[in-house]
Amino acid sequence: MSGNDYDVIIIGAGSVGVPLAMSLAERKLKTLVLEGGPSVGQGQNKCAIGGVRATHSDGAKIKACLRSLEIFSTWKEKRGDDIGWIRGGYAFPVYEEADEAVLKELLKIQLSFGLNIGWLAPDKMRVLLPGITEKELRGGTYAPDDGSASPLLAINAFYRRALVLGAEFRFKEPVTEIISGNGMVTGVVTALGRYRARWVVNAAGADAAEVSDMAGVKVPVNPDCHEAGITEPVERFFEPMVVDIRPGDKSKNYYFYQNSEGQIVFCLTPRPPIWGKDTRSTSQFLPEVSKRMTALMPNLANIKVRRTWRGLYPMTPDGFPIVDFPAALKGYALAVGMCGQGFMLGPGLGEAIAAHIAGKPSADDKEILAGFRLERNFSGQEKLK
Repeated sequence: MSGNDYDVIIIGAGSVGVPLAMSLAERKLKTLVLEGGPSVGQGQNKCAIGGVRATHSDGAKIKACLRSLEIFSTWKEKRGDDIGWIRGGYAFPVYEEADEAVLKELLKIQLSFGLNIGWLAPDKMRVLLPGITEKELRGGTYAPDDGSASPLLAINAFYRRALVLGAEFRFKEPVTEIISGNGMVTGVVTALGRYRARWVVNAAGADAAEVSDMAGVKVPVNPDCHEAGITEPVERFFEPMVVDIRPGDKSKNYYFYQNSEGQIVFCLTPRPPIWGKDTRSTSQFLPEVSKRMTALMPNLANIKVRRTWRGLYPMTPDGFPIVDFPAALKGYALAVGMCGQGFMLGPGLGEAIAAHIAGKPSADDKEILAGFRLERNFSGQEKLK
C-alpha cells in the first residue's frame, strides 16, 4: 500500500470522526482523517456542553450510548487521561400530568433495554436537586449511570490514542472532491493531494449535506442554531444533568449541569428552530434561559455567567442520526445528522461503524446501525430529544 493509499478516509475530525478513527486503527485499518480546521474538534465539538446519556426513547440510540458511556466512564482507568468524566446521572423533573405520563411510558422502553433508571417521588427529587421548586413537583425520572465529560479533553484524548494506534490526520485540508467509478468510491481530492481508499466516511457535521453532494448521495441534514453558556465555578451542590422538558415562551426544553470544575453549563432549545449556520451569540438567549433556570432552581440566581456561545445541531427531519452505507455508492459511509448528540453518540457509533467496515459486525452492531438507515420514513420524531 503506497503512501497515499488507505483502507479508510474519514472526512471530519469531530465528535464522530475522531473516535471512529481510533476504533478503525484499533482494528489495524490504515486510516486517514481529513479536516478543514486547524485541529480536532474545531466544528461543533467545541460547542458541545458535554452531556452523555443512554436515556433515550429508541433502542438503537440507547445501545450506542451505552457503549459510549462505557468508553467515557472507564477512560481514565484504562488510558490514564482525565477527560472530566462525572457519573452525575440525568434527571427529568416533572411538573405536569401530561409530561409524567410521557416519561413513565418511555420508562418501560428504557427498562426493557436494561437501563439503570427509575421514577423518583417528589421528596427524593428534592434530595437529588437541593433547592428545586417544590410547588406542583410530581417527581421525575433519574438515570444515575449517565454523566458528563469535557468535550475538549475527551476529543484530544481520543485523538492521541488514534495517533498511537497509527491513524493519520491532516488539518487545514478540506476535501474538494469524492472520486468514484463503476458505482464504487475510490478516494478523495483536496487542494494538497489525491488520496485513494476503499472506504470514505462522511463525518462532516454541519457540512454533511454539502460533502455528500460530492458523492452524489442526498442526505436530509440541515443545521439549526443552539446557544449555550457557562458560569463561574462554585462549590458543588448538585450532581445530575437537569432536563426540563416543559416548553417556554421562546424555547422548547433546556438543560444544565455542574461540571468537574464546579461551573454550571447550560443550553436551550429555541422555539421555533433557527435554521442556518449563523454562530453569532444573541441578546435573547441569556434572559430566556436564565428566567427558566432560576424559576426551576432559585439558588442559581446569584451565580455569575462567564460567557455564552452558539453552535449548530446538524438536524434530520425525525431527530435521529443517519449512519448507513448507501447501496448507490459502494464504499461510501454516512455518519451524519447527529442532531446535537454527536459527542455522546460518537464513541459508541465509532465502534459499530468500524466493526462493519472491518467486516466483523456483532449482532448489536447490526442492530445499532439498522436504526439509522438513510432509506427510512422520516415522518416520526424522537420522543426524548
